Amino acid sequence: MQRELLVVDDVPDEAVRLFLAEEPVTILLTGGATARTFYEGLTRIEFDWNEIEFFLTDERCVPFEDERCNARMAQEALVSKVGGQAYWMDGGNCDAGGYEELLRQRFKEFPRFDLAVYGLGPDGHVASLFPGRPEVEEGERWAISVPEAGWEPFVPRVSLTTPVLSGAATGMFLVTGESKREALRRLMGDEDIPAARVAPTRCVVVADREAAG
Repeated sequence: MQRELLVVDDVPDEAVRLFLAEEPVTILLTGGATARTFYEGLTRIEFDWNEIEFFLTDERCVPFEDERCNARMAQEALVSKVGGQAYWMDGGNCDAGGYEELLRQRFKEFPRFDLAVYGLGPDGHVASLFPGRPEVEEGERWAISVPEAGWEPFVPRVSLTTPVLSGAATGMFLVTGESKREALRRLMGDEDIPAARVAPTRCVVVADREAAG
């Protein structure tokens, strides 16, 4: 698919600009340090958060209090400061079925997000869909258990599947650092990595100069 590559000095700052241009209501959040800085940037803008709904791409199977928990990070960095409705995964119980049921109650026919935020692993993984793992091939379920993580932290996960990750009007990959350079090249080359299978209607890849080379 076609992906727009934006090479910038400040990835989180550019992500905030894109957020304001999109004015999303349903937002799919991801974990990671770059995403956290982006979320912190969102708390400093003028925006009507009252009707906003937040969802998660994936979660580590750890309690909410655990520092590795994606929901805890997103709650602390963004939602607790701006409000809105958050639909978090139950990482403590590793409950993929419960999150799928929650999504089915909310979206009925199929999930559709205004904006989806994705990370890109150095190995090409997205959410908790890792290269060579059977979860990458799942096309029917909306959320699945990932018993074996392919990247640290090496704990089981819950992840949205490729079709659900693709269900966005705009998808935005946030890519920083030299360690992501090869994965970024493969993503932009549409090679067979999990991240390249994600196909929102519009896909924007925001990368810093270290990642872009």
